[in-house]
Amino acid sequence: MSGFDDNPFDDNPFKDPAIQQVTRNSANSAAKDLEDYNPFDSNATNQQQVPTVGRASNNSVAFGDSSRSPAVMSPVQETTPVPFGKLDNRSQQPQGQGAQGIPISTEELQRRQEELERKARELERREEELRNNPYNAMNNSSSTDNKSSEIDIELRENETIEDVASTEPVRRNNWPPLPESFPVQPCFYQDINVDIPVEFQRIVRHLYYLWILHTLVLIANSLVLLLLIFVIHDTDTFMKFCLSLFYIVVFTPMSFICWFRPAYKAFRSDSSFNFMVFFFVFFFQFIIAIMLAIFLTGSCGIMEGVTVVQKGGGWNIFAGVFVILIGLCFLVCALLDLFLLMRVHKIYRSTGASFAKAQQEFASGVIRNEHVQGAAAGIASEAIRQQFRGATSPGNAPPRY
Repeated sequence: MSGFDDNPFDDNPFKDPAIQQVTRNSANSAAKDLEDYNPFDSNATNQQQVPTVGRASNNSVAFGDSSRSPAVMSPVQETTPVPFGKLDNRSQQPQGQGAQGIPISTEELQRRQEELERKARELERREEELRNNPYNAMNNSSSTDNKSSEIDIELRENETIEDVASTEPVRRNNWPPLPESFPVQPCFYQDINVDIPVEFQRIVRHLYYLWILHTLVLIANSLVLLLLIFVIHDTDTFMKFCLSLFYIVVFTPMSFICWFRPAYKAFRSDSSFNFMVFFFVFFFQFIIAIMLAIFLTGSCGIMEGVTVVQKGGGWNIFAGVFVILIGLCFLVCALLDLFLLMRVHKIYRSTGASFAKAQQEFASGVIRNEHVQGAAAGIASEAIRQQFRGATSPGNAPPRY
């Protein structure tokens, strides 16, 4: 039973002589270092380090370890925490890659930069043309302040296309380009670089150059017929010359108004109605060009030229060759008419336009026309006035009972 009375925890580890010796030596060394330490001693050779507390390899506390330096906290660089799920893709994206991780070469980057610079120069050029165009006139500066408040009120009340259009600068007509002192002023405003979208400017220019070609060929036709008057010396040739002048006076302005201006307005505002007008009139232009090329009274057709050449003689052959050349020019104009007609029709079909849309535009345009509205109002008021007069006439008085 004496074995059960023994205390199993009676074995004190600090009674070990080895531990007591280490503790005693450490305490003596620390006390000695503290006694010899002078904080005001400037002599570096005699200066001793402050006893430091370090952690030994065996997790024991060591005092007076002169080989260790005081504990110093290193500065910590604070970083802003990134929210979860919102990583910065640009920091993870390697340099020289696109948005989808596709490598982009130096030539591709240079090409994009040149394209952006080209677009910027194009915008600056168009703005400069708008500013320097002598036919674009802004409203008078004296009435600008008064009108600006009215325009602001209208924009707040009715935010419609008409109100926005009223704020645009007033553009003076600039075609045909006539001098200021000329008694007749320009009738139309035409600027392909400003009005027409970039993708349609080329086809509109081609139509304009074709109209100029038709005009030049008609003028050349009259000059050759004038030459025939001096070669053949007959009244029939003189009548043809007078008729050719009539063609110049009639066909030149009518072709510009009836097929070029509708094409210009169709490409400017994507108008199906103007496209329909262009197709209808331009087809007849094609037919007339073929007739002028072959034989038509008042034109130097191919058949007319062959007839003059067959008469013989040096002057007849010389004049007949010019007549045949003019007929070939009319034929070239007809072929160009057909080519451009097919191109415009292809563009028209690609824009999604239709005949129903043209009818709708025509109906809305007629209803919005001020002259039509005024005529309709006048007819309605006259009808009401007639009914009122008939009701108040003595013959139509109500019977009395």
